[in-house]
Amino acid sequence: MIVETQEAATALLLDPATYGETRPVEAIETHISRIFLAGRRAFKMKRAVQLPYVDFSTPQLRLAACEKEVELNSKTAPGLYLGVRRITREAAGKLALDGSGDLVDAAIEMVRFDQSKLLDRMAIAGELTPALMTEVARMIVRYHRGVPEIHNGGGASNLAGVLDINEAGFATSHVFGKAEIKTFAEAFRTALARHSGLLDRREAAGKIRRCHGDLHLRNICLFDGEPRLFDCIEFNDRIATIDVLYDLAFLLMDLWHRGFPDLANLVMNRYLDEADDEDGFVLLPFFMAVRAAVRAHVTATQVEESSANSDKLTTEARSYFELARTFLQETSPRLIAIGGLSGSGKTTVAEALAAHVGAPPGARIVESDRVRKAMHGVPAETRLPDKAYRPEVSERVYRQMAWQAGLILSESGSVIADAVFDRPDDRSRIEKAASDTGIAFLGFWLEADPLVLWQRVSERKGGPSDATIDILSRQLQRNATQSGWRKVNAGRKPAEIVAELRSFSEGDTSETLRSAS
Repeated sequence: MIVETQEAATALLLDPATYGETRPVEAIETHISRIFLAGRRAFKMKRAVQLPYVDFSTPQLRLAACEKEVELNSKTAPGLYLGVRRITREAAGKLALDGSGDLVDAAIEMVRFDQSKLLDRMAIAGELTPALMTEVARMIVRYHRGVPEIHNGGGASNLAGVLDINEAGFATSHVFGKAEIKTFAEAFRTALARHSGLLDRREAAGKIRRCHGDLHLRNICLFDGEPRLFDCIEFNDRIATIDVLYDLAFLLMDLWHRGFPDLANLVMNRYLDEADDEDGFVLLPFFMAVRAAVRAHVTATQVEESSANSDKLTTEARSYFELARTFLQETSPRLIAIGGLSGSGKTTVAEALAAHVGAPPGARIVESDRVRKAMHGVPAETRLPDKAYRPEVSERVYRQMAWQAGLILSESGSVIADAVFDRPDDRSRIEKAASDTGIAFLGFWLEADPLVLWQRVSERKGGPSDATIDILSRQLQRNATQSGWRKVNAGRKPAEIVAELRSFSEGDTSETLRSAS
């Protein structure tokens, strides 16, 4: 009876006449929803499913879920959600929208936006830019700051609940063998035990909140010219009550899975720049692994329900499964310092290199320009007055960089430190951050002809650097000498420089350790 009722409700929403339209209605189906695109509106109906993590088995449950979805998403995507429509059975058994008869189903009414503005579509079209993803990261920080803290058990038990749901989800599918699922689950439980102390400390610090819960590219769109979150988890508060970095990790995993590691690293760095959440950085590989496992079992569940695309879905489920195993692999941390005068391309090289250093999503970039702006309480793009660059202020910046790097290294995370580093004390300080924690260190000094540096600085637009021709001239007058760090020709294309740095940094560990001595 439930199936028949849903089929009738689906037929109603597929009929153009329901909306006073003549053009065919476009339908999109997910594992728990159906979306109908009609004219300038979109209607979303919950599928009558009952899974370990969601129960939409009755019309009343589906109506309540629709109402909650509108309530939650209207805060993150104002203007997109218009309300809930009741599907009722009228005289002679005919179904109608908002009739006076008995409730048989429900649908959410939304403004129909350009589907090409979904970030997953933009990823396929090659339209995801660093500027856009920076805006997305900052938008997510603002969102996380505004959602309520939840204190209902420790951080480790919160993630244990997610692992329980994953294991129950895998049990409903035959895509994966029992033995590999068992090994898979044991690897996650081992990782959870390793991180349990930090997870519990983060819960005590208020890092577990009622989050979006399903924060991947398909659930972010450009609406009215701005990135907006929509389609959050409304059907299971337990799934959405999570560590804020676990929420972010879905987006990072999605970018990595789609072949955009550089953007995943950029989003992570811009988020942490704004959120001041360094202690959780080392949890991201584990969080991304859990997110990949979620996608693996959800996709595997779809295989059981549909034979039409079973081969494609099986391949996709397998890809997430293998990605999760990759994320769980332990990677030796390291500290890479990139120095050079203004215009040498330090930041460009650091950002291109970071995704390839350490465990996914790559290294945390500790950049002097951003540290200085944060110390003065202004956005990275805001130009500071000359007094912000006095020697005593710069010393505070370099001390803060060394402290921040040391904090991350102490938790076995990888760091790229990006600054001029033309003074011996500054170089010694960052090297000590590595030696104090027993972490491998590499120092690179980017050098180029002064004419090249002058041209680059004079043509620079935007970004966090306030360097001018005068500042560069003073740097050149100091005639900085380099003896301990590896010299790199910075007059080349960034890709060539990054290739050289990767080749050297991925070499013998003993050589790497000696370079810090």
